Amino acid sequence: MASPRAGGPRERDRPWLMRTYAGHSTAEASNALYRSNLGKGQTGLSVAFDLPTQTGYDADHVLARGEVGRVGVPVAHLGDMRRLFQDIPLERMNTSMTINATAMWLLALYQVVAEEQGADIAALQGTTQNDIVKEYLSRGTHVFPPVPSLRLTTDMITYTVHHMPKWNPINICSYHLQEAGATPVQEIAYAMSTAVAVLDAVFASGQVPEERRGEVVGRISFFVNAGVRFVEEMCKMRAFGRIWDTVTRERYGVQDPRQRRFRYGVQVNSLGLTEAQPENNVQRIVLEMLAVTLSRDARARAVQLPAWNEALGLPRPWDQQWSLRIQQVLAHESDLLEYADIFEGSHVIEAKVAELVERATAEIAHIEQLGGAMAAVESGYLKSELVASHAARRARIESGEEQIVGVNIHESTEPSPLTADLDTAIMTVDPANEARVVAALHDWRRARAEPRAQAALGALRSAAAGGENLMAATLDCARAGVTTGEWSWALRDVFGEYRAPTGVGSAPVAVAARDGGPLADVRRKVADTANELGGGRLRLLVGKPGLDGHSNGAEQIAVRARDAGFEVVYQGIRLTPEQIVSAAVAEDVHCVGLSILSGSHAALVPDVLERLRRAGVEDVPVVVGGIIPAADALALRAAGVAAVFTPKDFGITGIIGRIVDEIRLANKLEV
Repeated sequence: MASPRAGGPRERDRPWLMRTYAGHSTAEASNALYRSNLGKGQTGLSVAFDLPTQTGYDADHVLARGEVGRVGVPVAHLGDMRRLFQDIPLERMNTSMTINATAMWLLALYQVVAEEQGADIAALQGTTQNDIVKEYLSRGTHVFPPVPSLRLTTDMITYTVHHMPKWNPINICSYHLQEAGATPVQEIAYAMSTAVAVLDAVFASGQVPEERRGEVVGRISFFVNAGVRFVEEMCKMRAFGRIWDTVTRERYGVQDPRQRRFRYGVQVNSLGLTEAQPENNVQRIVLEMLAVTLSRDARARAVQLPAWNEALGLPRPWDQQWSLRIQQVLAHESDLLEYADIFEGSHVIEAKVAELVERATAEIAHIEQLGGAMAAVESGYLKSELVASHAARRARIESGEEQIVGVNIHESTEPSPLTADLDTAIMTVDPANEARVVAALHDWRRARAEPRAQAALGALRSAAAGGENLMAATLDCARAGVTTGEWSWALRDVFGEYRAPTGVGSAPVAVAARDGGPLADVRRKVADTANELGGGRLRLLVGKPGLDGHSNGAEQIAVRARDAGFEVVYQGIRLTPEQIVSAAVAEDVHCVGLSILSGSHAALVPDVLERLRRAGVEDVPVVVGGIIPAADALALRAAGVAAVFTPKDFGITGIIGRIVDEIRLANKLEV
């Protein structure tokens, strides 16, 4: 019998950290879910925070309406963090917290709870995501402008190096870049350029002596994506590691190879999950996991998998368990961990890795010429490149060049027992939960020592206006009972807020309007309708109400509508219903399109409809797109929504055609 490695048997590798991205409703409910998942064999925690927490709002802010506890757990203050980790010993836990703009605040709350448990904070292990660049480009939970955001990141990194040496203070997050359409080359290049911007800022701050630079580099981690093209994705991981080794050695002089190691966790692709035949998502998830586990020399340190039904709504605990079991079967039943790197010496793999390294290195150099990652964000270059790349991918799917089983090929299907009852195939959040969270927030504010809280906030503002590290003042705020919104508003007072470029205006045409083609037909219909109405070009407002920052769908609708001949009004993310209606009235639009992926449609869409009626423009059709369960879609139509689009409606040109039809119906024109 052949041994796993020539020359004798080798010790079986330890499995990667197994996590499930989870959190919902309240701190108490999420705590119960975490303890249940740990009992099922999960080896680390991955905390999902709700959108108000991520974007620095308390639950009683107008923008938080409909968003509280939807896509994660609301954490407004120290009391919430205590309840979130009750009976979970943080000194023995490895916790990942997906948090960016408010990362410093959440880490401070976590540290104080650990101290209350009696933990040595120097022993704490885990990760705060804390990559603000990808928020400007894809995820949309940024708060502050780039320069002060980079300062917050720098202060956190330097603080943890000195006080929490086992903590990963940032993971450079290319995951959402792929979700926004990034190619493997773009994902590598943009992530590496972000890492360079962060490290340059840390070392320029003077807060870390030169002899400790290797410690800083050694704590930088990455959070990446893996799509279904698993050979290419695996090569991408090897290319990532090769480039990171070069950058850290040549640019920063790090000699210890252990500190130069490319350390990454992964959440596999959610962009490719389909609403049509969702059972196919299971094999997609497995293939994507193989990309980050098969290659020993480029294996992820931590893996979390989406659930098969995430294109339908919020996964249930059972769905999350299924994803965890996928990891456990591979790690414990297969022989994967018994072998050295099975791709070593492969000419095919080496050629692909070399190609990715060459192309990504060239793009990194181009970004450097533009002034680095932060300058490329502010100029809109990175965003417009992602919008264009995503538009090209959608065009390939619509043309059939890129095939997706159940979507544009092999569409016939037997009825699925998994979705026979859609109302129970996903988890729902009790609408009354938000009121309970708001009431608890008000109780917390009334019970705290108000002078101490206000003094801590005043000290935070003073520190922000000066040049000192902000972590100490943030810890004082946490201990004084300050809330998430109050911490963020204190910094907004000093730093201001930021609206990132949308990338829509500069995105090139992705689909040519060839004679006889679908887009040409829609363009003709747009022009004819505009002529019949006699008011110039048709005008479409694309709105993102609430705090959902997933703007990819809205951007693609805006770009295709523009290419179809519409005048498009798109002001970006994070708008109130009042702002959307004001824009609709001021621009005299012919249709309002709302994009919501966070589950807040039930609260926000009726609000927009009512405000339009009060403004006297009830004849303007409203269409809605997002992850919207069938029962909710029926309710929205009953409330007056003209059309509802979900992930199964992948043909964007067809959606634009439907929008023109709704405009014609609203204006009593023949369809």
